[in-house]
Amino acid sequence: MDRAALASFLFRRREALRPGDVGLPDGARRRTPGLRREEVASLAGMSTDYYTRLEQRRGPHPSAQLLTALSRALRLTADERDHLFRIAGQSAPTSMDAATHVAPALLRVLDRLDDTPAMILSCLGEALVQNRMAVALFGDRSGNTGLARSEVYRWFTDPAERLIYPVDDRDRQSRAQVANLRAAYGVLGAKSAAGELVRALQRESDEFAELWQRHEVATRFTDHKTLLHPELGPIELDCQVLFTEDRSQALLVLTAAPGTEGHAKLELLSVLGHERFTDASR
Repeated sequence: MDRAALASFLFRRREALRPGDVGLPDGARRRTPGLRREEVASLAGMSTDYYTRLEQRRGPHPSAQLLTALSRALRLTADERDHLFRIAGQSAPTSMDAATHVAPALLRVLDRLDDTPAMILSCLGEALVQNRMAVALFGDRSGNTGLARSEVYRWFTDPAERLIYPVDDRDRQSRAQVANLRAAYGVLGAKSAAGELVRALQRESDEFAELWQRHEVATRFTDHKTLLHPELGPIELDCQVLFTEDRSQALLVLTAAPGTEGHAKLELLSVLGHERFTDASR
């Protein structure tokens, strides 16, 4: 671990960011450029004291999980992320772990979406980042581990995953999930995480095994859907997707036309999400 290099790198990357780059208000009183230490710490989900010690060359050896959080908070590119890992005394992420490194360009867009549900997904349906509205609508998906990180896996192994969709739409969603995974499998290959996911689902779900044999292929597309919220009931939404250039990640944004019932329910959802966020932070 090169403490001096780590401290300098963190400081320079923090100094290069502006509040607006990470979805924070600029504020009237900023004596120095860049983000404050407490802002970076909050974005990374760590204490300000811990982050401060890293910048002062006296912090403990950071874990890979913490470095991943810092990479995301500081909007690092893949090369910058690998450099951060190495100077912190960790091996650069494996190809599988690297695939979940959120594209900074998508993060910049997500940071500006506060009034509608939005999240960034990997090509395997792993929720990499959710805004507060997406958490209010879908629940917090950051705690999923292993194969269950993939919404495709959960869809075919956990009946609760389907409750957000009306019964008459679930067959269509099943086909879409398999078609999306088939597209990722074609790009990544049988020995990839996609291949592992396919083999596990073929063992665990007869429905998946039957649909897989159809060889339907598709990536996420513009859609109109109804989602069921436990408190607000059905919400009709339009789904738009923005892909990275290599289509390995996608920003999913859910909106409703002004004046519609869906738009009114999104406004209520915003209030519910804010109240829960506030309660959780107390």
